[in-house]
Amino acid sequence: MTLPVIFGGVEVILVILLVLLSIILPVIALVDIVKSRFDDNTKLIWVIIVVFANIIGAILYFAIGKNQKIPD
Repeated sequence: MTLPVIFGGVEVILVILLVLLSIILPVIALVDIVKSRFDDNTKLIWVIIVVFANIIGAILYFAIGKNQKIPD
């Protein structure tokens, strides 16, 4: 006989934080991309990366893409 898996408070909080992170981080990245100026099609490329790669795309944008902006 196997015991059922019971999720406690810590696991529930961790799952909620991961879900919120997977929603909020790409939204923040997309807002920053849309408000910024980039060369040629760089803006479109970053939007596609963030939309399809979600968290990894947003992390890549914040690590690499913010340096590709055109200063105002």
